[in-house]
Amino acid sequence: MAWARPRIIRSRQRLRQSEAAFILLAAGAGAGAGLLTRVQQKLAHGLQEVLYGVTFNRLSALGQIHHAWRLQALPLGGLALVLFTLALGKRVRTPVDVVEANALHGGRIAPADNLVIAVQTILSNGAGASVGLEAAFTQMGGGLASMLGQWLKLRRNDLRTLVGAGAGAGIGAAFGAPLAGAFYAFEIVIGSYTPAAIAPVIAAALSGVYTAKALGGEPWLIALSDDKAITFTDYLLYAALGIACALLGIVIMRLVTLAESRVQGWAWLGRWKPVAGGFLLIPLALASPQTLSAGHGALHLNLVLQPAVQVLLIIMGLKIAASIISLSFGFRGGLFFASLFIGSLAGQIFAGAVNAAGVGLAVSPNDAALVGMAALSVSIVGGPMTLALLMLETTHDFALMGVVLTAALLSSALTRELFGYSFSTWRLHVRGSSIRGPRDIGWAASLTAARMMRRDWVQVPENCPVDVFRARVPLGSASKALLVDGEGRYRGIVPTAAAYAPDLAPDTPIAALAGMADVSLHPGDDAYTIIALFDRLSADELAVVDEKGVVVGVVTERHARRRTLDELEKSQRQLFGEA
Repeated sequence: MAWARPRIIRSRQRLRQSEAAFILLAAGAGAGAGLLTRVQQKLAHGLQEVLYGVTFNRLSALGQIHHAWRLQALPLGGLALVLFTLALGKRVRTPVDVVEANALHGGRIAPADNLVIAVQTILSNGAGASVGLEAAFTQMGGGLASMLGQWLKLRRNDLRTLVGAGAGAGIGAAFGAPLAGAFYAFEIVIGSYTPAAIAPVIAAALSGVYTAKALGGEPWLIALSDDKAITFTDYLLYAALGIACALLGIVIMRLVTLAESRVQGWAWLGRWKPVAGGFLLIPLALASPQTLSAGHGALHLNLVLQPAVQVLLIIMGLKIAASIISLSFGFRGGLFFASLFIGSLAGQIFAGAVNAAGVGLAVSPNDAALVGMAALSVSIVGGPMTLALLMLETTHDFALMGVVLTAALLSSALTRELFGYSFSTWRLHVRGSSIRGPRDIGWAASLTAARMMRRDWVQVPENCPVDVFRARVPLGSASKALLVDGEGRYRGIVPTAAAYAPDLAPDTPIAALAGMADVSLHPGDDAYTIIALFDRLSADELAVVDEKGVVVGVVTERHARRRTLDELEKSQRQLFGEA
């Protein structure tokens, strides 16, 4: 195999230097994502057919559960998740998803993480839990791209672009919507639009969609019968719907987090939480089968039947409860399609309320459903252009595009203002991550105090008087000195000039002049943490101490800012393909 090594090296060099070669690589990754999307759809819906006896995407459209015993599939699905986790044994850990990988790890994802997320999501959705498959589509698409990029040793920003392209191709393949898939990559996985990323991302999305179509995938389409001119009044009404959906989205995200924290505190359930969650979902499914799975069939059913507002309110409440239970009790998946379904219910409820108000306004339930779908999904998932284009590609209704985009932008802005996170980044934040989006902050995480500190500081014992300090630290030799105790533990910083004040008695304890005694850095603190601390304290330098409190170095504000700006500039050049 030694003869193949030079060819591999040349291929890697070509990918680094040729934009055309990188576009072809992205198209290949997109085709792989489309294939994996179809495989996962087949597996999940095959499980539903075996467990519930229903055809493709029709589980949530059942009028009622004729054989209640089939709902035992819900706790059995939870049991399958438990057994899968037990089979992983000590190898189990929190998998890294595509957003976290692109934000912190330069697009690097371990293959095992992709398989764990995919298997757990397929088992959860296939058993009927109220979660969607989109998390698995994006994970496997982005994960495949990450594996290719790591094998080819792509540069950091190229790898991030390729991961976004693969994830976007998975979404595009799932809905038959290449533009929505491309903008999913830009807005939610990569975090920016750049000239260098446009061609490979769109190539991947198109390749993914056409691969899925060649394998029997059908585009997700919504047929509309309304033919109505959009007026300025409609813009105002749908703007109000967008605001309402933003508030509803924030409430749902908060409720999921609250429920998760409560359930995690029930130690008596142990690892059997998914089984208990499956039993809790049974009465909800008996009340309305629309709570089962992601809700594809139910969404279309409600658009056709247009139930009464009271019925829609009940369905929405049950669906929200089912999603919260599913996620908080350990079923794997996301809220992408659930947010579309709940948003459609919110839109139809809004239309019914306006039409019944007797104020002379008429709102189309179908139009309102589409606007609500985009607005609520933007609040929870993020990406206003992604959802606006998804509505356009699934309805082919250009007239509605303006109000959909208006509501989506308002929902996005209000969610950022009041909440600040999408659902995926919020869950990472709850786990202690500093991620607020897919923007690359991995360089800041790697630029730590340990890398920036200097080791030639001046230190003096904390119990010495001023005259001893002056003898050890002559004026002009160092601007500051660190005080330490007998074991080298940090006790503060003394400005040298303060020790040479004319009115200061020579026997004055030097510790009386020390400041910053209770403030220090740890070796692992990142650039953002360090700069924020300098800004808050208006300090010139800070001590770096280890876990025992022993001084290991000093970081100056000037050096920290210069290193941070250098790394930020380097990151920006890479982002725009200039380095």
